[in-house]
Amino acid sequence: QIYLMESGGGSAQPGGSLRLSCAPSGSRYRNYCIGWFRQAPGKEREEVAIVYTGVGATAYSDSVKGRFTLSRDKTNGTVYLQMNDLKPEDTAMYYCAADPLARIPPVGAGCPTTFLTTWGGGTRVTVSS
Repeated sequence: QIYLMESGGGSAQPGGSLRLSCAPSGSRYRNYCIGWFRQAPGKEREEVAIVYTGVGATAYSDSVKGRFTLSRDKTNGTVYLQMNDLKPEDTAMYYCAADPLARIPPVGAGCPTTFLTTWGGGTRVTVSS
């Protein structure tokens, strides 16, 4: 089992930055799929960035590519989402999610979102002037 705790949400002005953190615990696996999703009021949940911590590139949604960066502290597994050049449309609840079974994604295909079945409680991000 894996547990996820997000932090770092808050308010920012357009063009500003925030950094979200996701601290995993309880997993006995070294590598697994983990990522960030968001859900704005009245909208469907949207994938933001997902990575397989073993090997492979991070997959970003087109809406955040070039502005958001996912990184990971290998010493403790904490995953960060650095959000720069924030826009009002980035306002949402942000959730960290991970694969509790540590499945290896298909070669060249990245992590299927269906792998990520364990969720944190979320952290709110508000971007407004």
